Amino acid sequence: MTEIPARAARASDTGGSPFPGATEPAYDVTSPLDIDYYGAFRTIPAGDREIWERARTAAAAIADQMAEGWNRHEYPIEAATSLGRHQLFNDGLTHPDLEQFSPLATGLVNMELSRVDGSLGTVLAVQGGLALRTLVYFGSQVQQERYVQRIAAGEVLGSFALTEPDHGSDSSGLVTRATRTQAGWVLRGAKKWIGNGASGGVTFVWARVNSEGSDDHGAVRCFLVPQETPGYQAQVIAGKGALRAIDQALIHLDDVELPAEALLPGAHSFKDTSRVLYATRAGVAWSALGHATACFESALAYSQQRVQFGKKLAQHQMVQEKLTRLLSHLVAMQMYCVNLAHLESEGILRPTQASLAKYHNTRTARLIAAEARDMLGGNGILLENGVIRHQADIEAIHTYEGTESVQALLIGRDLTGFSAFA
Repeated sequence: MTEIPARAARASDTGGSPFPGATEPAYDVTSPLDIDYYGAFRTIPAGDREIWERARTAAAAIADQMAEGWNRHEYPIEAATSLGRHQLFNDGLTHPDLEQFSPLATGLVNMELSRVDGSLGTVLAVQGGLALRTLVYFGSQVQQERYVQRIAAGEVLGSFALTEPDHGSDSSGLVTRATRTQAGWVLRGAKKWIGNGASGGVTFVWARVNSEGSDDHGAVRCFLVPQETPGYQAQVIAGKGALRAIDQALIHLDDVELPAEALLPGAHSFKDTSRVLYATRAGVAWSALGHATACFESALAYSQQRVQFGKKLAQHQMVQEKLTRLLSHLVAMQMYCVNLAHLESEGILRPTQASLAKYHNTRTARLIAAEARDMLGGNGILLENGVIRHQADIEAIHTYEGTESVQALLIGRDLTGFSAFA
């Protein structure tokens, strides 16, 4: 730990250093460097670049709030809703009430928010990628008229409740039940790891129909549930070591009575959940790129400022070799993402291509973060330098929207024609 500068007290706390001659080097390792070694982003259209800059401005304005929220394990909801005021929750969706983002602009927004803070990227993934997308894809006209603009603006926080305490990767085995009644429906079951699930907004709950003799008995349907509905009980999951500035909830559905119009008429099967998740997997690939970019640029900036053995770290051969290796990985991630956007723009993106991008990029982001943390030495574990926070958050995105193993089996089935799922 000898590399950590003396900081028994900060100058800002005491009016000056308590130790004569003691100084606290100030390393700027969080400012964006916009490393684009292969020119992957050189031909970004002006409109997409404006949206990217909008995301950068919005994220920079709330970066300190998100960092403090991460440190305290608190969700700064007002920061999350500010993304809606900047019209950043659209997530590439096509709807009369939403500004249209191209797939490239959508990815760049995701990348930029995650470069600043992983919880912020997850806010986007939950609010826009999951909740708003579910409503736009499957909601009735009345449901959309009531909620699309409000969710897009961040006035109402939305959540997507598919995962259950005993069914994560095995989400097709969900046991939450929806039973028909004369007045509508009753939901019984539990959900876990639900972002925004305790926010006071609305939750899109996926459940299996339990109505013997009906045509859709056993089918998977989706319901719009205001979180103040009696029987909806949500508890924020405490003690997380990643994504600490956004809340995930454990939800109990104890005889939640809903009117008939709570059913989203466009959702009829588990395949419909996959339509949403395929789209968000592309978003996770971009998010991983944002994390990796922040870590690589921090390592590069630190090496150019930190002096050891009489010269800057960047002048050492070993450091230059490490930076080159990390750059090669970062460029590959950029190429994956940009080509992903092009495939989607052309309407030819296949679900397993999104899975491969997620598989590659979260794995690679983990590698870059670990190496960058090491290159910052003891300063790499300081939250203020960002890398350790990104390293922890990458662990979460590596898991959600389908674990590495699930992605591998999806791709393997596509390659071989054989399903290895149980």
